[in-house]
Amino acid sequence: MGALPGENLEITLAEKTPDGRARRAALAARQQVEVTPTSAVDYRSSGAVVVIGPPAEALAAAARLAPPLRCTVVLAPDAGLAAADAHRAHDFPVLHEKVIQVTGHLGQFAVIIAADVPGGALNLLQKLESPLTHFDLVLDLTNPPFLRHELPPLGYYAPGADAAALERALIELQEMVGEFEKPRFFRYNPEICAHGESGLTGCTRCLDACPTYAIISMRDEISVDPYLCQGAGLCATVCPTGAMTYVYPTIADQLRRLAASLKAYYTAGGTHPVLLLHDAESGRERLARLAPRLPENAIPFELAELGSLGMEAWLAALAYGAECVALLPGVPPARSTLGAVSEQIMFAGAILDGMGYLADLIRVIEGDDQTVLDELAAIPPRRATPRATFASVDEKRTLLRLAVEHLHASAPAPRVAVALPAGAPFGEVLVDRAACTLCMSCVSVCPVGALSDGGDMPQLNFIEGNCVQCGLCQTACPEHAIRLAPRYLYDAGGRRAARALNQEEPFYCVVCGKPFATRKLMDRMTEKLQGHWMYQENGALRRVQMCGDCRVREVFRAETRRREGVE
Repeated sequence: MGALPGENLEITLAEKTPDGRARRAALAARQQVEVTPTSAVDYRSSGAVVVIGPPAEALAAAARLAPPLRCTVVLAPDAGLAAADAHRAHDFPVLHEKVIQVTGHLGQFAVIIAADVPGGALNLLQKLESPLTHFDLVLDLTNPPFLRHELPPLGYYAPGADAAALERALIELQEMVGEFEKPRFFRYNPEICAHGESGLTGCTRCLDACPTYAIISMRDEISVDPYLCQGAGLCATVCPTGAMTYVYPTIADQLRRLAASLKAYYTAGGTHPVLLLHDAESGRERLARLAPRLPENAIPFELAELGSLGMEAWLAALAYGAECVALLPGVPPARSTLGAVSEQIMFAGAILDGMGYLADLIRVIEGDDQTVLDELAAIPPRRATPRATFASVDEKRTLLRLAVEHLHASAPAPRVAVALPAGAPFGEVLVDRAACTLCMSCVSVCPVGALSDGGDMPQLNFIEGNCVQCGLCQTACPEHAIRLAPRYLYDAGGRRAARALNQEEPFYCVVCGKPFATRKLMDRMTEKLQGHWMYQENGALRRVQMCGDCRVREVFRAETRRREGVE
């Protein structure tokens, strides 16, 4: 499966000052931390490639690939080249078909074409009467390509008009025969997923963030295709509950490595460490260019993908002693990564600001190489505070709580609470008591136990520390009595304590005296039903005022009286 990110980092860093020597100790310390292995996802490719595109380009590319690859060329119906002549000239199938859709991944691609059959579409391999069930590889030379994902599936190549990219694709395609594996990057726990409940849609953050379209909605939960997933990590970063976690390596393992690095840095005499996060591909290449001039208090920390750590990890890094967390994007930066990371930085910055810290203690450093170096050198020292010793955990919200509580204890100007930008995964639920009927629809859909009823009492309770602002309660409320208010409440006791959002005088069963509804609800029902024809008979409205058990017994008694009267 290969080395973990950072294990083969071959760069030359300056060591002219005590900070530089301390940095060397920090880099060595993190390599001593063992990490939990993850499972693998396997692919198989026999070299069946479909080339889609204009005649000259597609035929030339296929001619270079076959052999060793088994090529099929698909040209547009109006391409103006006789398929039979092309087939004889190149000794591989050439078809004129309208391609409707390309789906799949390495070893499992399907090409769907327009056809005069029921439904109007046919799998290309059926048209060829091929024994194959799927193509292994796709070279898409159309403009625009059929798949426009920011991270296309493994085995799919769409170089566009870039001649160098086409050349790389032609070389790499010939190497994509055999058995391959990659890590399974994620773990999903549907029990705490806030995507949906009872057919209602709540959180969609992971679906919106995924650059590979590997995540789909299954109504009340989501499903991730491990073959399409390429480990961008954004799903775990934006997930408000921790239902989606990154496991290559786990966040707990990453933080143990990070804490070990910072501890070794301080032990070796280093001061004012800046944690510099970068990815394992373009970010590593960029760091190699910057390395000789990098400020010696900047500690590089390589991730598989820049978006695989989120604000709980960044805040924990500050608690462990980093004076700033800087994220270094590759060139060009991934749009989806920058978008998701920037939003998380905005949330974390607001939480820091609410404690009196500078909001830019967590930042993305963009620009050319000199701009990056200048910005790193200009990061001011932060007031010394005790370094955290809490153990790293894989539970997202617990980790963030531990980090914030540690930072809050030494904060320059702590507040009781701070308002957060819209979309933040922390906050309170506000209830319009005049509109709320305490029907408890909100309680029935809350995925994290933030809302609860009062047992035998008509009461709606709320625990703010559990709320992820998914909006399911707001969607489920028939009276539109709920709205969300994103904020962070720093008081640990206040976050964990249940508080009543609404409570009313109970209505007691007119027969047995058991409380079973609210007086407001019963008054409203009585008012609405008084004129209804079904409730004009004697005792009909009185039955509405009975609890469920008494109502059933009364119905049986009425039926018995009716029968006895008839007989």
